[in-house]
Amino acid sequence: MKQTRTLWLLVAGALAGTSFAMAIDQIEPQASAQDLTQLAAAAAPPETPRRVPTSNTELMLSYAPLVKATAPAVVNVYTARVSRARRDPFWDLFFGGGRMTPQPRVEQSLGSGVIVDASGLVVTNNHVVEGADEIIVALADRRELPAKLMFSDKQLDLALLKVETGAAALPTVPLGNSDRAEVGDVVIAIGNPFGVGQTVTHGIVSALARTGVGISDYQFFVQTDAAINPGNSGGALIGMDGRLVGINTAIYSRSGGSNGIGFAIPANMVRQFIAGAKTGKIARPWLGMAGQPVTSEIARASGLDRPVGVVINEVTRGSPADRAGVRVGDIIYAVDGKDAADPDTLRYLVASKPIGETVKLTLLRAGKAENVALKLVAPPEVPARDTTLLKGSSILTGVTVANLSPALSAELGGGLPDAGVVVTGVDPRAPALRFGLAQPGDIIETVNGKPVTSAKGLQAQITQAASEGAIRINRGGNVRECYFRAPATLQCRG
Repeated sequence: MKQTRTLWLLVAGALAGTSFAMAIDQIEPQASAQDLTQLAAAAAPPETPRRVPTSNTELMLSYAPLVKATAPAVVNVYTARVSRARRDPFWDLFFGGGRMTPQPRVEQSLGSGVIVDASGLVVTNNHVVEGADEIIVALADRRELPAKLMFSDKQLDLALLKVETGAAALPTVPLGNSDRAEVGDVVIAIGNPFGVGQTVTHGIVSALARTGVGISDYQFFVQTDAAINPGNSGGALIGMDGRLVGINTAIYSRSGGSNGIGFAIPANMVRQFIAGAKTGKIARPWLGMAGQPVTSEIARASGLDRPVGVVINEVTRGSPADRAGVRVGDIIYAVDGKDAADPDTLRYLVASKPIGETVKLTLLRAGKAENVALKLVAPPEVPARDTTLLKGSSILTGVTVANLSPALSAELGGGLPDAGVVVTGVDPRAPALRFGLAQPGDIIETVNGKPVTSAKGLQAQITQAASEGAIRINRGGNVRECYFRAPATLQCRG
C-alpha cells in the first residue's frame, strides 16, 4: 500500500473537527513606531560557545531553568470566526424564498504565539489568525486578553498581534540570530499542541536552509526533530541561550502528529517582519535578476567542484544587479560570505537584509572568483499598474488585469516575473472562470500570436478577437495555448 506524507500547518480547529483559513488583506499597524523600531533594530546577540557534555553528570542536567525563563512568554492563541451560510437560489426557486435563513456558525481554532515585546506584541503564524473575527490570547498566568491583529504577511506566514495589559510589562523571549544556528544545536519547542495546554519538548536542529517545503514564498526554514503538533503553530523554538531560533510553523507527517520533522521560520526573518510592521508593508529587496540552480553539468563546465550556486540567466537593465555589474552567465554562490546553494537560499539571504544595506555577492565569472557590492533597494512600481476590468463580449470579459512591475510581483508573490500583464481578479460570472481559463496570478502572454504588452493594450486585442482566436497563458511556469470560438467553444493544450 502506498503511503503519502503531507505538510501540516500546525493550527487546530474546532467545528466538527475542522479548521479554517480565509484571506486577510494588509492591515495598518496600531503599535507605536518607537516600540517597533526598537524591537526591529535590536542588535543580534553575541554567539554563545557550544560544548558537548563530557560526563554522565552533565547529561543529567535539567532544562528547567531555561523553561522557567522563557515559557511565560509563550502564549496560547484562540480565534473565532462567524461563518454565514449563503442562501441557495435553487431552493428559493421551488419554495418561493420563504425558507429560514441559515444560522451562522462559529468556527474556532487554536495555536500559539510568542511575546517579543513587553508592551504586548505577540508574533504568531498568519494561518493561525487568518480570517478571525475574534482573537483571544491566554497568558501563562491564566489571564485571557483580547488581541488586535496589527499586521500580517501571508507570503511569510507571520502575523503580529497586540494585547493591552495596562502598565504591566509582559515577559518576553529575545530574538536570536538564526544565521548562527548550527546542525546539532539543542533546542526546545514550546506551544499548545492539540489545545492540551502549554507543552515543552526538546530536540536538535536537524537541518538549516531547508527549502522546497512549500509553506510560504520564502523557502528557508530551520528543521528540528523536537516534537511539535497541531496547535504548536506560532510557538517558540528556543536555543540553549534562551533566545528565539524560530517560529514553529509546520510538520511533515502521515498522520497529522509529530514525526520528527518540523519546520520553523528563522528568527532573522521574524526580525525583518517586525521591521515591516512599522510602515504597514514589508519591503522586500529587489535585485533585478533571475537565475537557476547550478546542475552537475554546469558545475563541471564552470570548474566548480560541486553543484552549488545560482547561474544568472537574466539581468534587468538599470536594476541593482545591473548597476553592481552582475552579468548573464555569472554564478553567484555566496552572499556576505554565506553559501547561496540555490535560488531559494539566495532569495532568503537577501530578504533577511534591510532595504538600503549593501551586500557582497561572491560569484564565478569565466573561471575566476569575484566580489561585487550590491545595494538593496525596494522594488519600483514601474510601469504603473493601470488595473483594467476587461469588457465587451470576449472570453476574457470580466477578468481584471494589471501591468506587472517589480513591486506588484513582490506583492503577489509566487515567483512572478517583473514584467507582463497579470490576472488580478475574475468575476464569478465571467466565462473565463466557468471554463477554467484564467485565475489570479496567470500571465496573459499573447492574443492571436501577438505579444500582450499592457493591460490597456490587452483590452484592444480581445475586442478585435472577440468571437474567435487564440490566447497563450502562463500559469506558474506552465504555458497553455487556448483556442476559443463563440459562443462556447474552448480547447487548450499544454
